[in-house]
Amino acid sequence: MTMKPPMSGSTDNEFEVSKKKNWAAGVPGVVHSMQPAITQMGFPRTLKLMATLNQKGGFDCMSCAWPDPDHRKLAEFCENGAKAVTWEATPVTVPQSFWAENSVTSLLDKDEYWLGMQGRLVEPVYKPAGEDHYRPVSWDEAFEIVSESLNSLASPDEAAFYTSGRTSNEAAFVYGLFVRAFGTNNLPDCSNMCHESTGTAMGETLGVGKSTIAYSDFEKADLIIVMGQNPGTNHPRMLTALEDAKANGCSIVVVNPMPEAGLQRYKNPQKVKGIIGKGTPLADQFLQVRLGGDMALLHAVTRRVLDAEDRNPGTVLDHEFLEKHTEGLAELRAHLADLDETAVRDATGLDSAEIDELAARYIAADRVIITWAMGITQHTKAVATIKEIVNLLLLRGNIGKPGAGACPIRGHSNVQGDRTMGIWEKMPESFFSALENEFSFPVPRKHGVDSLMGIEAMQRGEIKVWFAVGGNLVAAISDTAAAEAAMRGTQLTVQVSTKLNRSHVVTGDAALILPTLGRTEIDRQDSGDQFVTVEDTVCAVHASYGKVEPVAPNILSEVAIVSRVARAVLGDRVDVDWEGFEANYDTIREHISRVVPGCEDYNRKVRQDGGFILPNGPRDSRTFNTSTGKAMITVNELVHVERPKGRLLLQTLRSHDQFNTTIYSLNDRYRGIKQGRNVVFVSPLDIEELGLHDGQSVDIYSEWRDEPDRVLRKFRVVSYPTARGCAAAYFPEANVLVPLASASEASNTPVSKAVVVRLEPAEVREGTPAGAPVGTGA
Repeated sequence: MTMKPPMSGSTDNEFEVSKKKNWAAGVPGVVHSMQPAITQMGFPRTLKLMATLNQKGGFDCMSCAWPDPDHRKLAEFCENGAKAVTWEATPVTVPQSFWAENSVTSLLDKDEYWLGMQGRLVEPVYKPAGEDHYRPVSWDEAFEIVSESLNSLASPDEAAFYTSGRTSNEAAFVYGLFVRAFGTNNLPDCSNMCHESTGTAMGETLGVGKSTIAYSDFEKADLIIVMGQNPGTNHPRMLTALEDAKANGCSIVVVNPMPEAGLQRYKNPQKVKGIIGKGTPLADQFLQVRLGGDMALLHAVTRRVLDAEDRNPGTVLDHEFLEKHTEGLAELRAHLADLDETAVRDATGLDSAEIDELAARYIAADRVIITWAMGITQHTKAVATIKEIVNLLLLRGNIGKPGAGACPIRGHSNVQGDRTMGIWEKMPESFFSALENEFSFPVPRKHGVDSLMGIEAMQRGEIKVWFAVGGNLVAAISDTAAAEAAMRGTQLTVQVSTKLNRSHVVTGDAALILPTLGRTEIDRQDSGDQFVTVEDTVCAVHASYGKVEPVAPNILSEVAIVSRVARAVLGDRVDVDWEGFEANYDTIREHISRVVPGCEDYNRKVRQDGGFILPNGPRDSRTFNTSTGKAMITVNELVHVERPKGRLLLQTLRSHDQFNTTIYSLNDRYRGIKQGRNVVFVSPLDIEELGLHDGQSVDIYSEWRDEPDRVLRKFRVVSYPTARGCAAAYFPEANVLVPLASASEASNTPVSKAVVVRLEPAEVREGTPAGAPVGTGA
C-alpha cells in the first residue's frame, strides 16, 4: 500500500487556535477514533481489532496501563487506544526503496509525525560507520553485527540496554536474562523518566512501589484526589471509573496547574446522556496549584488534619492503625507545628479557604484514594511530595482498606511489568540470587546506569553500544541537544522497533534497525501461536493475544529477536535454552514462576479468566516491607520553587493526539490547537505583565544555574487559563529546554514540570525553522 507522506510541521496559514473544550469524549471521541481506523486499516481489520481490544482472550491496548474491569463493555477502549491500534496495525509499510532515497542526514529535518507516517518497518536495515544511508541486511547479518560489536568491548559495562514499557513480560524477562548473562546491569528503561519517583518514595515508605488499590476500589471511594494528571488525554478510560465513583456518591478533587477538559465534564459515549445529554460533571473542587506547589499544599492539608484532631481528640486520626502499622507521627507533628501559611500561599498560589475546603473533604471521607501521574513525579522534590501523599493517607488509615489507597497511574502499557520482570539497573539481591539459582551462571551485582546516567556515560565515552527494545530515548529524555550529541558518540546503536522515530536518525557511528511484531499481530512460533503477558497499573497480570496477520512475513517478535541476539553474542558461554524460549513462550513463563516473587504457577494463573493479581502487602494485609516493618511517616522539608521576576515556570505535556513521543496528528482538540505544535500556553495576565500579546511569535529560553541558556525558536504564544506564573509547551519538542543535570532528588528523574524560562520576541534568523531546538549555548 502506498501513500503520500505528510508535510513535516505546519505553516502559519494552517495553524488554528480556537476556544478550549470544557468536556471530553462523547460523539466526537468516537468519530475521531473510528474514522482514521476505518480509513487507514479498512473495515474488516478495524472490526477484528476493536472488537478484541482489552477483551478477555483479546490483546492488551498499548496506549496506557489503565486496568480492565471484570465486566467489560462491547467497546472496552478509548479514543487514544483506537489511535494507537491504528498507528501500529496500519497496512502501510516502509518500501525498500525508502532507504536509498533518504539519507540519515535528510531525515534529521523530519519531525516525529512525518517519520511515523511512513509506515511499518518490515526488514532489518544497517547503516555502516562512515555512511549516510541505511541498507537492508538479512537477520543473520544483523545478529552477527551485534555480536561482533558487543564482544569487542573491553567490558560489558560499555554497553547499555534500554527498554520501553510496551515490551511484554516474556520479552522483558528474556532481555534482562541475556543482559546479565552478558555481564552488566546497565538496564535503563522508560520508568526512569516517569514514575521512578513513585517507586522510590513508596518503596521507602510502604515497602512496595506500586498502587495499593484494586480497580474495584474506585467505585467504593468517598473521595478521590486527582493530582498532576490529565486522564482525558493520557488514560481516558479512567474517566469511566471516575464517573462510576460519582454515581456512588464519591467526591472528586482535582489539583493541577491547568484545567483539563476530561476532569471538568465527561460525556461517556457508551451512555445515552453522554451522546445526547450534558454528560457527567466530575470535579467537585479544582485547585489550580502553581507548578512545584503540591508539597506545600499537602503540608497544609496534613497540618489541618492534625489541628482538627487536636481540637477533637480521638475523632479524626485512625489511632489504632497508626499505632499498629506506622512510625514517625510524632516527628511529623513537630515538623508541621510551625508551618508558614504565607510560604504555603506563595508556593501554591491558593488561598486558605481553598485549602480548608480540601482538608474538610478529606476529614469527612472514610475512604480516600489519591491518584497522580507525571505532574507530580517530574519535580526536584517529587520523591518528597509523594512521601507527603503517603503521610496524608496514613493519618486516617487510608491504606489497606476497600475504597482507599495510593494510586500512581502508569502511562506505558507494561512499564510496571517490565520492572517486575527485572528490568531495573539496581534489582535487589533476592532477585539476583533467584536468577543465579535458576540458571547457574554468575549474575553481576554492580548497579548499572539509568537513562540519565546512560547519557552522561555516553558523553564521557564510557558507553559505546546502545541497544533499545522499543522506545525513542533521544526524543523522550531531557536536554535534547546534549542527548543527541551523546548518542552520536557511540560506536553502534540498535533499535528494535515497529515504526520510524527520532532515535533511528540520531545514531552512533553505525546503526541497526530491527523490525518487530506489534501486539496486535499473531505471533507464530514452532510450537504454535503464542501469547504474551502484561501487568497493569493495579498489579493485575493477564494474557494478550495478537489477532491479525503480521503486516509482512519477515518480521520477528521481540522474544525471537532477543533470543537470537543472545545466541549470537553468548554462544555456549551460558547454558540457557534461548532457542526453546523462542519456540514456546511457556518455557519462559516456567522460569518466571521460579524467579519472580508472586508469579508462582505462572502458566496456569495467566490462563485463568482475567489472569491474576500480584500480591501487595500494604493492600492485602497492611504489611509493609520497609526497614522497620511498618509504614513510614516521613519528614520532608518544604522548598519553594522560586520564579525570578520576568520569568515563568514551564511544564512539558502531551497533546491529545499523542502517545508519549508518537504524534498521531498535529491537533490538540481539547486545548483548541489545530495543525500545529510549536505553541506555549501562558496566562493572559502573565502575557500582559510580560509585555507580549496572544498569537505573538517568541523564542523560549530556559535558565539553569550558570549554564548557557537553551532556546526554542519561533513558538506561538497562546492565551490559556494556566496558573499565574506558569506556562506549558508540548513534549517532546520542549525537552531541549530541560537541563540534563536537573533531576529529581533520590530518583534521578528529569525535572520537566518546573523549568525556569523567559519569553522574548522571536528573532528573525536565516534558515531557522519554527520550533528548531538550538540547545545549550545558543
